Amino acid sequence: MTDPREAAARYRARRQQADSEEDAESGSPPGIGAATDRAAFIETAIQVAIRRGDFDDLPGAGKPLEGIGTHHDPDWWIRRKIEQENLTGLGPPAILLRTEDRDLDDQLDLLGRESDVRDVLVDFNRRVVEARRQLQGGPPVVTAPRDIDAEVVAWARRRAARLAARAPEVPERPRRRRFGIRRRD
Repeated sequence: MTDPREAAARYRARRQQADSEEDAESGSPPGIGAATDRAAFIETAIQVAIRRGDFDDLPGAGKPLEGIGTHHDPDWWIRRKIEQENLTGLGPPAILLRTEDRDLDDQLDLLGRESDVRDVLVDFNRRVVEARRQLQGGPPVVTAPRDIDAEVVAWARRRAARLAARAPEVPERPRRRRFGIRRRD
């Protein structure tokens, strides 16, 4: 069962296509009537789809649009794509260093040797200083270099606490009394 409006729109579109083929043969550009007919066809198709319920239960229905009312960011689309795809390693150094600084303690806790912890901290501090020297624009680098000795001490404390928490508690067994055979001499 077809909607009479949809049938009329299809008829107009076919007629307009035939007219445009004639115009193409004659060499004259299509007039404004062609654009109006196309717009009418599209609007009719949308209304028919709404009545059929094609737009019901779409994801995000009834929810406010993200970013409405906030400042205009010309790079909103790339930021959203980075968030959706969970991409890492992209962006200005200032933002990457902030993110890395936030997660640095967790990364250090995965390491098992003090020398590895020191190497990671030296590399992190080198990149912070290098980012501060760059004059390429972008957000300012507000991440501070880490004090290596203090971070190593904190890492050792966290590691000792983890090891103590992981160690199974062994209940103390009562001492056995050994009864031996006494010899009487």
